Amino acid sequence: MRVTVFTEPHRGATYDDQLRFARAAEAGGFEGFLRADHYQFLGADPGLPGPTDAWLTLAALARETTRIRLGTLVTSATFRLPGPLAVMVAQVDQMSGGRVELGIGAGWYEREHTSYGIPFPGVGERFDRLAEQLEVITGLWRTPVGETYSFTGEHYRLVDAPALPKPVQRPGPPVIVGGRGPKRTPELAARYADEFNLPFKSVAETAAAYERVVEACDRHGRPASGRGPLVLSAAIAVAIGRTDAEARLRAAPLHARSALPPEDAVVGSPARLVDRIGEFAAVGATRVHLRLVDLADLDHLELVAAEVLPHLGHVDVPSAESPDAPATGG
Repeated sequence: MRVTVFTEPHRGATYDDQLRFARAAEAGGFEGFLRADHYQFLGADPGLPGPTDAWLTLAALARETTRIRLGTLVTSATFRLPGPLAVMVAQVDQMSGGRVELGIGAGWYEREHTSYGIPFPGVGERFDRLAEQLEVITGLWRTPVGETYSFTGEHYRLVDAPALPKPVQRPGPPVIVGGRGPKRTPELAARYADEFNLPFKSVAETAAAYERVVEACDRHGRPASGRGPLVLSAAIAVAIGRTDAEARLRAAPLHARSALPPEDAVVGSPARLVDRIGEFAAVGATRVHLRLVDLADLDHLELVAAEVLPHLGHVDVPSAESPDAPATGG
């Protein structure tokens, strides 16, 4: 089982907080450090000192870490145009030596769009834009050096783009698509993604989502396609402790009112988290993203590293200097 930590800096974290956490995760043996891409806290708390941009942060972390993989879970397609986003991610991939992953979704939190003047179309158009962004981004990365890329869609038009710079990972950094949508999300994952992720749901709900995605892959002939098998992953909200009281204290933020839908969090002992990860493995997950709420709580991170990771098998992570870093999430 491959294990990353997933963080939400919009709750209130500086760049230095994130650097400290990413370095601790790297030292603890986690495979990756992924962060949300939000410009506003999802509840009443202002999230002081304020938001940090996901890709600016990951670019800096790329130069200050050496092994751990870095990415978003997930970037909102409403925030950035697909051409510039492809350039940004490719550049960060170069800066990291080939350790970047792009999680991308349609966007859903209207309030942060209104607050910062970002257009927020209806859900159908947001998914249409996401589909075109996936086509453009992966198309730019796949275009051979010396050739150009053009695209004409309903929302985006590119004419003779030089399709540069190229990422280190080829044909491009792993793309993560996920969510609870029963129709369009599985189709987009089957067509464009290297990994499908279902966040913070029960094992049964996750298994049902995986079945829908596998069916979509079959419809698109995915096993025989050039993208390779689709990685199935789960995101788990985590609050564990050495005692029940410590676990409950860490779980308190999970009960705060926010715009997030209900979550199936793991609260309790490290053994309970090991068991839950095993249940996800049994329904097909080969990767889990563990959401730890408090970036200042390095003891929580160290507890997972010491009492959970050793029970999940060895994670073999390619060297950051290697140009042969995997081009998929597998």
